[in-house]
Parts: sequence; structure tokens; C-alpha cells
Amino acid sequence: MDSSRTEPRTVVPRTAAAAVIGAALACGAVNFFSWVEADNARACENVDGLCWTWWDLTQIPLTLATAVVVLVIAYKQLGIGPRTVVVPPTVLLAPFPLTAAQSMAGGWMAVVVGGAWSASLALAALTAPSRHAILGLTASATLFLASLVVLY
Repeated sequence: MDSSRTEPRTVVPRTAAAAVIGAALACGAVNFFSWVEADNARACENVDGLCWTWWDLTQIPLTLATAVVVLVIAYKQLGIGPRTVVVPPTVLLAPFPLTAAQSMAGGWMAVVVGGAWSASLALAALTAPSRHAILGLTASATLFLASLVVLY
């Protein structure tokens, strides 16, 4: 007896969902960082010398923690695994392509690159024993190397 629970889910919708999640996380990070910058400028406008706000000190840890929690929950729901292999590269290496995209074309390009980065890593994880994993790894490596060229 075949039910929809026992049939394997296709790769395309899960990869697309990972792309949407990556784009949403990138959009949130870009907006949060710009808000922190505006808040810092407003709070430190009358200060001569160095000035840090609480948001300055916590913006990176809060962003990383939010990304890890969202990705672990989302990848579990999408059946993408093992999460211990996918989440660290997504969180720790993603700032390079996102920063490069934002420096070249603004925040919306960072959102697009965040979606492409997340989709390529999800494709590699979803199709690990097949030839499609090479496509996902190649796409993510290309994004990473291109971002290093842009940044450095």
C-alpha cells in the first residue's frame, strides 16, 4: 500500500523552498544590519571618538543564531540532511557571497545571492549520491570564489 508519506519527495520543490528560506534570511540580515547602522548613527551623532551601541556588539551573534535556528527547523521540515553538514557552510560561508553582492549591486542582489547560495547547498545535500550533487557543489563553489574575487 503506497501512501504519500512513504513516497520520496521530489528535489525541485525542496530546493526551491531552501532558496526562498535563504533569500528571506539574507533579506532579514540586510535589513537588520542597515537598521543597526542607522540606529548607531543616530545614537552616536553627538559623540566624539569611538561609540558603540548594544546593537553593534550583538548584530553578528544575533544574526548567526537566528540563521542557525531557522535553517535547522526548515531543513528538518524539508527533509534536507544531514543538517550538521549543510548548516555550518550555509551560515559560516554565506557572508562572503552576500557581502560581495551587496557591495556590487545593493541589498536586493544580496537577497538573490542568498537564495542561490542556499539552493545550491540544498541541491548538493539532497542529491548527495548522484551527479546532481556535483552541480550544487559547483554552483556554491563558483559563488564563493567569485565573491572572494570581488571582495579581494
